[in-house]
Amino acid sequence: MNMVSGFFYNLLMTVGVIVFAPLLFVKVILTPKYRSRTGKRLGFALGEKPGGSGSPCIWVHALSVGEVASARNLVRELRCSHPQGIIIFSASTRAGETFARSTLGEHVDCFVPFPFDLLWSVKRLLSWVNPDLFILVETDFWPNFLRELTQRGIPSLLVNGRVSESSMSRYTAFRWFFAPLFNSFQSLAMQTEQDAVCMRHLGVDPERIVVLGNLKYDAALPGSSIKTALDRMDLHIPAQALVWVAGSTHPGEEEILFNVFQKLVRTYADLFLILAPRDVGRGAELAAMANQRGLPAFRRSCSETGTGSVLILDTLGELSSIYNLCDVAFVGGSLVDERGHNPLEPAVHGKPVLFGPFMEDFAEISGDLLAAEGGVQVCNEEELYDCLSLLLSDPARRELTGRKAQGLIASRRGVTEAHIALIRKMLPREEGK
Repeated sequence: MNMVSGFFYNLLMTVGVIVFAPLLFVKVILTPKYRSRTGKRLGFALGEKPGGSGSPCIWVHALSVGEVASARNLVRELRCSHPQGIIIFSASTRAGETFARSTLGEHVDCFVPFPFDLLWSVKRLLSWVNPDLFILVETDFWPNFLRELTQRGIPSLLVNGRVSESSMSRYTAFRWFFAPLFNSFQSLAMQTEQDAVCMRHLGVDPERIVVLGNLKYDAALPGSSIKTALDRMDLHIPAQALVWVAGSTHPGEEEILFNVFQKLVRTYADLFLILAPRDVGRGAELAAMANQRGLPAFRRSCSETGTGSVLILDTLGELSSIYNLCDVAFVGGSLVDERGHNPLEPAVHGKPVLFGPFMEDFAEISGDLLAAEGGVQVCNEEELYDCLSLLLSDPARRELTGRKAQGLIASRRGVTEAHIALIRKMLPREEGK
């Protein structure tokens, strides 16, 4: 970000804060999820500084739950490679922070809020943490924060970098703004060669760009994350039931899924649906929607005992392990235009995985699964019904498709190790250790 664009960006930010301050104040006061984090994101009430005598101090930042999931294995390997170092972790969303605390707690020394991109709050947070290296996972680019890192001589690294088609259009239209932003990173580790091509096209120094693959592959490997041990009895699933898990679903998608389930149970009377909304706060809404359709449903969050053919999984941190209990999986955000979610979560358990046409955020992975014949893409309700019918009626096909999906993940090992090697190069004092 050059001086002129920086001036106008900060002028716009300042005017926005002044104009919308009353509305923002009311929203923060009335909304618990904002009230508990806003002060710290402004740089106040930070408490004792993180760290100790350990070195180096590495700050890892992820936007939300999906990016935290991508970073899990990287953080664990960072801890192994720098046992005396200080690892700081932040997430922009409350859900992301909650998920990070539950899955990374033993590997992270301190969880910090990520500052609002106001110069004074950025300066306060950076002075408080004072990292030796900042690592950004995938996305969440903030001009003031990145510029302040540069001015303080703190190296920054983008990991698991990706450029979607819609993002590229935006970056190209405002190239004067984004090119300096991306060039503020000392290194950009991109997922694919095409992502690297996009960065070079935007004017990013080719010497800063490397292609290391997708961290999500290593993050999906067995043992790479903390998994809740659950079985069918825990979830009140009948012993002989066929189980369909529909994960990370969005509004407009659940209606399609319930329609398909209604048709399927006419043939497969023992079929059991576990539906996990992306927004766990929608549990009551979805249970009511199912019941209105004559599908007895119960919620994971508020029932010790449950009966019915539909379980609404309105809890955080359980979906990835629950995929292990299913016979077939569908990954949401893909039948409606929400850019898709991670199909590797069921694939790692050897389950056949279905997804819709909107997989922009996971274009590489979904393409790999299709090429390996470990996943199936459906375009609409009819295709989803036909594909599920075929898989539910043919155990051998389910087993083969799932095995191919699992094999793809096993073939992509080593991405995390490549990132750790790059991080070591960015921490010269660690060389030779």
